[in-house]
Amino acid sequence: MKIRVRYFASLREALGDGEAVELPAGSTLGALRDALVARGGRHAEVLARGRAVRAALAQAMAEDAAALADGAEVAFFPPVTGG
Repeated sequence: MKIRVRYFASLREALGDGEAVELPAGSTLGALRDALVARGGRHAEVLARGRAVRAALAQAMAEDAAALADGAEVAFFPPVTGG
């Protein structure tokens, strides 16, 4: 299945606006993040499990166990603080 990934804030600076990712059917949000980290390089650096990164699925905050469907849109972004 094809997933549309978007990056925001510092993640966008490191990885660009976004990309399309192919995953096996039945994959989860956590599996998507792991697949991106497995690419190595900047993906591994900015999306590493020890880093504070939030994710949204279909514009709603989501946890790693959230199931993905073909055509889903996932956004990754760092925590945001107000001022």
